[in-house]
Amino acid sequence: LCCQCGVPIPPNPASMCVGCLRAQVDITEGIPKQGTLHFCKQCERYLQPPGTWIQCTLESRELLALCLKKIKASLSRVRLIDAGFIWTEPHSKRLKLKLTVQKEVINGAVLQQVFVVEYMVQSQMCEDCHRIEAKDYWKAVVQVRQKTLHKKTFYYLEQLILKHRLHQNTLRIKEIHDGLDFYYSSKQQAQKMVDFLQCTVPSRSKASQRLTSHDIHSNIYNYKSTFSVEIVPICKDNVVCLSPKLAQSLGNMSQICVCIRVTSTVHLIDPSTLQIAEVDGSTYWRHPFNSLFHPKQLEEFIIVDINRVQEKKKGAGAGARSNKHTLAEAWVQKTSALNTDRQYFCRTHLGHILNPGDLVLGFDLANCNLNDEFANKMNPHNIPDVVLIKKSYDRTKRQRRRNWKLKELERDREGTDTDDERQYQDFLEDLEEDEAIRKNVNIYRNADIPVESDTDDDGPPRISLAEMLEDLHISQDATGGEGANMMT
Repeated sequence: LCCQCGVPIPPNPASMCVGCLRAQVDITEGIPKQGTLHFCKQCERYLQPPGTWIQCTLESRELLALCLKKIKASLSRVRLIDAGFIWTEPHSKRLKLKLTVQKEVINGAVLQQVFVVEYMVQSQMCEDCHRIEAKDYWKAVVQVRQKTLHKKTFYYLEQLILKHRLHQNTLRIKEIHDGLDFYYSSKQQAQKMVDFLQCTVPSRSKASQRLTSHDIHSNIYNYKSTFSVEIVPICKDNVVCLSPKLAQSLGNMSQICVCIRVTSTVHLIDPSTLQIAEVDGSTYWRHPFNSLFHPKQLEEFIIVDINRVQEKKKGAGAGARSNKHTLAEAWVQKTSALNTDRQYFCRTHLGHILNPGDLVLGFDLANCNLNDEFANKMNPHNIPDVVLIKKSYDRTKRQRRRNWKLKELERDREGTDTDDERQYQDFLEDLEEDEAIRKNVNIYRNADIPVESDTDDDGPPRISLAEMLEDLHISQDATGGEGANMMT
């Protein structure tokens, strides 16, 4: 019999029925049944004390964890068995949690109890939104500039920023004609971006700050910092003319070189000897050189005849040679002047991919006016007639068969034109042709275009499926959105 009310019960350590036991002991005593959550309407985030704002959807696991953290100290005295949301109107500013707890009471008897905790959602503007509304939302700006007509380096830099998630702390990204501006809420985040840029592209930086306000009584000063980052004005496929001193220090290279890649250094190759060299940012600013041509000045040539050349013995002090290229001697003719007999002889580093009859893009040095201080002082016999840059393929066919895509930064654009689209297509083609650049870029498979066999004919280079990532699409149910089953 129950020792309190005398009702027959199965034996238990407390010798009481459940009703009397609950009347004697309340295991939820000390656990708050009401609480407050702070919610920012602008960015739709919840405050996680002391100062973190997190994104949570209604009835999600993240929001459940946030609510439980509010009463975590009180729940330490009991054992939490189950937790879940009770449905409330989305606009009611109320969240109700149904909790099931257990606790050992009199003489080792375990009592289980279900109760409801109600949270009131109060509106509070977060610091980031407050700064935006006050029109004083950035503390530091990183101005990235490159004084060149082609944006290949910026497209490559954009992919690096996306891969390493450095765009997450930016308040705003603005694109202008010479580069990009990154706005930050703190100077430390901007400095982190500058350090990243100096590690990934050859550049130099300069910092300045402007006093916006100060309090003479508490000695508090507010500054706006500006970091100016200038990238070397050399892009992939540019023909450059080095100073005699720099060419000698790089292993007695020829002064006329081709830029085959821009990563953390400028990669140069001598098309007449296959000699390669790397120029970092500090070396470039000590011995600056310019591009001899713009990409729009590329001309199309046809290969009349080509012969592979056995590599000669290295000269005194010569540097390393490229193993990925093959030296060849070629006779070429402009496709715009096929009705004439004018042919040009040149040496090229593209002997491994060129055959008679192929179309190739290059620069005509024989019929141009070179406005360069180093090129004008060179012996005319040392200047080649033609410098071949890359093999030419059918662009429309390449675009049609391209079964991959890249992600882009969300940014404010001043205005895009057709030239930007052409330059972006050039960058995509460079990714297909250069495996070294591809390793630093996240490439996603485009499900809209059917997959073709990688073992293709002698067509343009393509990216294999093994190098592509599946673009991840997370549905609302997976993150605990509306209609999701709660984890108990």
